[in-house]
Amino acid sequence: MFDVVALGESLIDFTPNGTNEQGMQLFACNPGGAPANVLAMNAKLGGRTAFIGMVGDDAFGAFLQKTMEEAGIDVQGLRKTRDYPTTLAFVQLTPEGDRSFSFYRKPGADVMLTAAEVDPALLQNCRVFHFGSVSLTDEPSRTATLEAARAAKRAGALISYDPNYRPLLWDSPAHAKEELSAALPLADLIKVSEEEMVLLTGETQLEAGAAALSAHGAALVLVTLGPKGAYYRAQTGSGLLPAFDVDTVDTTGAGDAFLGALLFCLSGKTRAEIEAVSQADWQRIVAFANAAGSLTTAAKGAIPAMPTHEQIDACLL
Repeated sequence: MFDVVALGESLIDFTPNGTNEQGMQLFACNPGGAPANVLAMNAKLGGRTAFIGMVGDDAFGAFLQKTMEEAGIDVQGLRKTRDYPTTLAFVQLTPEGDRSFSFYRKPGADVMLTAAEVDPALLQNCRVFHFGSVSLTDEPSRTATLEAARAAKRAGALISYDPNYRPLLWDSPAHAKEELSAALPLADLIKVSEEEMVLLTGETQLEAGAAALSAHGAALVLVTLGPKGAYYRAQTGSGLLPAFDVDTVDTTGAGDAFLGALLFCLSGKTRAEIEAVSQADWQRIVAFANAAGSLTTAAKGAIPAMPTHEQIDACLL
């Protein structure tokens, strides 16, 4: 039984890495993709995880497979194609470490996964099934994602959903809102950024936005706020917990590390047990996740920057 199975994109993040002798910007090749990042953080903390998705049968795809294997992620659900290349994303960083993305994906291998290529055994043998919204941007991966989430839910898994909005992958915000919102009723746990909360609900206040998201049926809503921390809304209460003070160089993967750590803290819990988690325990769990997210920003890249359990514990002291 896997603790977390995630379906979605595994891709290459080209991250700024200084300049050459002619002053031209250099980029480092980093493994990325939000679902894979979530699994990597969870696995690093001791969780048993598995990935479902597609990469190109190329050097980048081989690199991503090797990275996931080395991170402790089961890749029996990884498919390769010779017809489409592995998706690439170029990351631009502000002086504060905030990032934006440019995608090379028309199409990329990640959106070509079909429902028939998803191993049903993985959906029937996981405690948590996680997916994001990058795989909802196009067919056939949109249908594959939603059918897999429904199958995992029928099998008794908790459903975790991150509507991670990437504007350049959608033809309009309205279309993105429509597709992202359609998946909300499937979720037991929803994690959004503040920007995504506003897009999906029209609310700018955390309490109102989280309440609107929870109205779709989720037992837990999390709103990540970058350096301001994270807000949570659960059955037993809500609250805002601060981030940790680190020297931020790259925020890529911070939200994924946050979610991977939070899912680790909820490992083995049923929905009823999650609904019964006390306010005090939520404070502890979200603080742990905040520490994981904060520490990830102290180094470049996503998976390579994720902290160990010992580093998180030291941050909490």
